[in-house]
Amino acid sequence: MYDSELIFKRYPQLSECREDMYLALDILTECVKNGGKILLCGNGGSAADCDHIAGELLKGFLKKRPLSQAQKALWTEESWIADKLQNGICAVNLSGICATMTAVINDTDAQLVYAQLVQAMGKKDDVFIGISTSGGAKNVRYGAMTAQKLGMKTICLTGKKESPLSEASDVSIRVPAQETYMVQEYHLPVYHWLCAMLEEKFF
Repeated sequence: MYDSELIFKRYPQLSECREDMYLALDILTECVKNGGKILLCGNGGSAADCDHIAGELLKGFLKKRPLSQAQKALWTEESWIADKLQNGICAVNLSGICATMTAVINDTDAQLVYAQLVQAMGKKDDVFIGISTSGGAKNVRYGAMTAQKLGMKTICLTGKKESPLSEASDVSIRVPAQETYMVQEYHLPVYHWLCAMLEEKFF
């Protein structure tokens, strides 16, 4: 069983984020229960973090997530496939939809790349996660604003300072750092914790 308090023992500075981390977990838990998906976005290293998060959710992270017997029954003639497939949590890194992003940049407005993708893909039971070390990324903030217009819950990961992105989010996990690389170093254990806790709840 995953130790939910281990992160605060290893990174005691993150204790100040505990309440917001658990609030974010509650939002994500409801999303998964209701069959929603998680839409993620960021720029640069934060875009890479979105890929990392999606990867931990779409397949097994700390444990295997085997198919149920009912799911396996669909693969009677190819049972070896069913034995290798795993259940996942639907998560989409919007930062990786490159062709559409370039079309939005060319045809409409570069600042609205994530807003457009959220408008097209988002629905009420989904959750938006925006990552910005400064909290000042306009394209991420407009994505969060669009998600809220659609009735989605919004979560952000930023640095310590209050920011436009945190103001546009239902839950803001502001880690105790301001330098970009230091903020990113704290973001990783935070999202690993969220992924591990979701996995523990559903698998």
